[in-house]
Amino acid sequence: MEDNALKIVIVGKGGREHALARALADSPRPLELFACPGSDGISEFAAPVSGMKDPAALVKWMKEQRIDLCVAGEEAWLALGLADACAKANIPCWGPLQEAAQLESSKIYAKEFMTRHQVPTGGFEVVDNIDAARAAVSSYPTVLKYNGLAAGKGVAVCTDEEGVEEFLDLVFTQNTFGKDRVFVEEFLAGREVSVICAVSGGEYLYFTPARDYKRLGDGDAGPNTGGMGAVASRQLLDADLLAKIEREIIIPTVNGLEKDELNYKGFLYFGIILTEQGPKVLEFNCRFGDPEAQAVLPIVEGDFAGFLLEGAKGTLKPKMLQFDEGWSLCLVKASAGYPQSSRSGDVISGLDQVGSARVYHAGTKKNEAGDFETNGGRVLAVSDRAPSLSEVREKAYSALDVISFDGEQCRRDIGSLHFEDVES
Repeated sequence: MEDNALKIVIVGKGGREHALARALADSPRPLELFACPGSDGISEFAAPVSGMKDPAALVKWMKEQRIDLCVAGEEAWLALGLADACAKANIPCWGPLQEAAQLESSKIYAKEFMTRHQVPTGGFEVVDNIDAARAAVSSYPTVLKYNGLAAGKGVAVCTDEEGVEEFLDLVFTQNTFGKDRVFVEEFLAGREVSVICAVSGGEYLYFTPARDYKRLGDGDAGPNTGGMGAVASRQLLDADLLAKIEREIIIPTVNGLEKDELNYKGFLYFGIILTEQGPKVLEFNCRFGDPEAQAVLPIVEGDFAGFLLEGAKGTLKPKMLQFDEGWSLCLVKASAGYPQSSRSGDVISGLDQVGSARVYHAGTKKNEAGDFETNGGRVLAVSDRAPSLSEVREKAYSALDVISFDGEQCRRDIGSLHFEDVES
């Protein structure tokens, strides 16, 4: 390792963090990468750091190792104050402070922020018990959201009373996600799009727009998941629509962060729905989405590590990055039983036969024989890129199909469904 290598730790262990590690490793500068806690898959690019229970312990380790940059991947660490602990230790952190991280950790906080800064979003009513929630539902479909973090599973789009009762039972009776409030939100119809921005010092740079697929089965059937795949391209939105999103959503949000003195540094994910009345925000995330990261980051080029370091210090330098103008497709394979449960221990074959495609590990581990096996719900993602949508579908699915394990689940319509009007 070169003496002048930039030392970076990525906080997290899933497919998003694997994609971040790969994108950082592709930077044209000497690096020494770590991941906390990391995984067997991520260790190809970043050495694992185990035993860190909280931000204080991790910051102590970072000081001992003279880490130059902390990159927050998982939202839970931000909610615990990772960036605040880094700031006290004078370690640049790419990820917002605890107060700003409430844009993701508290959906009510996010709604109040949007209302205050006139960012278009759906109407809502906050409730704190099951009877109030029932009374707040006036029509179907209706949207119910758990206020706190719920690993991407705290939202239910309910088409009838049975769906409402099922979600309310999970929240208020079983306390599946913890003990917090719920809000009943206006249902908004339209296609969804994810726009991830880098934000620092009151400036922003939006990355390639993406569209993810949350339902388990083809045709958007089956239960909601953390995401079964995503499509990314600068061609996903026409110039006028992207300008409208920038003007009506991104700029008011970034200005609002400055007005509220939140000192935001990090990725800001806009979950947007394109309604007949115009684009509206469904949610904020204070980090890259998953699986959007596995679709967007493969088409980011340039000095990604340097860009994040400068951004964490308070200055965005957009010229350090370039974006491929083609298409990227990310396809997830999940384990048996997902999303209600997951099965571990199924050996994965074909990982060495994917050609130019990238494989991002999420729920995998190596067994005693040194082979990868399943170790979670969403097991891995396969990503590829190409100039056209039809070509990237062919390439990505061809790579996906050489990988197999018992009980695997995947969708066959990613990049086709919701793209019927796109020229291939």
